[in-house]
Amino acid sequence: MAAAPTPAERSAGQHPSRRRTPADLRRWRRYLADERAEAAVYRDLAGRRAGEEREILLALAAAEGRHEQHWLDLLGDDAGRPLRGSLRTRALGWLARRFGGVFVLALAQRAESRSQYAAEADATPTMAADEQIHEEVVRGLATRGRYRLSGTFRAAVFGANDGLVSNLALILGIGASGASQHTVLLTGLAGLLAGALSMGAGEFISIRSQRELLEASTPAAGAVHALPHLDVNANELALVYRARGMEADAAQAHADSVLARLTVAGTAADPASGVTASDLHAHHAVPEAGGGEDGLEAHGTAWGAALSSFCFFASGAVVPVLPYLFGLAGWAAVTVASVLVGIALLITGAVTGLLSGTSPLTRALRQLAIGVGAAAVTYALGLAFGTAGA
Repeated sequence: MAAAPTPAERSAGQHPSRRRTPADLRRWRRYLADERAEAAVYRDLAGRRAGEEREILLALAAAEGRHEQHWLDLLGDDAGRPLRGSLRTRALGWLARRFGGVFVLALAQRAESRSQYAAEADATPTMAADEQIHEEVVRGLATRGRYRLSGTFRAAVFGANDGLVSNLALILGIGASGASQHTVLLTGLAGLLAGALSMGAGEFISIRSQRELLEASTPAAGAVHALPHLDVNANELALVYRARGMEADAAQAHADSVLARLTVAGTAADPASGVTASDLHAHHAVPEAGGGEDGLEAHGTAWGAALSSFCFFASGAVVPVLPYLFGLAGWAAVTVASVLVGIALLITGAVTGLLSGTSPLTRALRQLAIGVGAAAVTYALGLAFGTAGA
């Protein structure tokens, strides 16, 4: 009679009667190495954080430890010497030890999404479910960083890509018209400076205007002093809540609650009343887009966005100018500039894809196609104008 299966064998569908092939052992050892490496990544990330985020990351590391034990149980005496994790997991660990941050969390999110346990007969359904939930946990942690980064990151990505594409298109258009190398170089430098200043000024005005619009929607601090003098039998305070999106009944109930607190306290100036300007908000109303302090944070600071736009536009716009700065001209300069900009577009697209939790390859190719298309159109127009003698 065959021996009773162990708990690990029952959970993975394994039984001593099933022959363990060398391929099985190699695959299990690879899974074991990856689980150990992923647990180390989460511990390294936890070491760079405190509070709730640290606890969450340590809990993820503990879960990876349970998966590690599953493969150890299956391997038994065949576990052998510890293997190194996959190149992707090792690279993620290196980044976690040195940088941490939203970029590494975004990479960890993608790593969790690639789990093969759902199609792995020797993994338990619980392990496959764990990996799916881990992806959502890491997505939640990464979202916090993305939210804090969103305003400045948007300005940086927009600035860099605008600089790359617009200045390459400008240089190619002028160069194709038959202008001299000196003229093309001056045009490129002028485009760099003008574009960077325009981007910085535009972002500053945009963010400041957005913040002013949001601040204009915040209840005035002094309005709270009018609350004790309202007619409790009228509905003026309820109108405030209804204007901010509450249903009539809910608005009246909320207004009654606030006024009741005022009646007990006797005065709004009394700290015991607990009534502040925030009581003029409709807490249960549909949130307004970008409203509140979180909305202001999501848009970033005006100076931060302006500086990011200026620097990143300039860093992008200088790339197509480099061949001309080093003395190249004609087709050689055009070719080198196009290749350099193409590489930069691929990099910015891939980074955007990673941080947004989507495919870096798809985003990189999209960036490249848009940039090359815009430059090609401008170059064709430059050739047409040059041929016409314009």
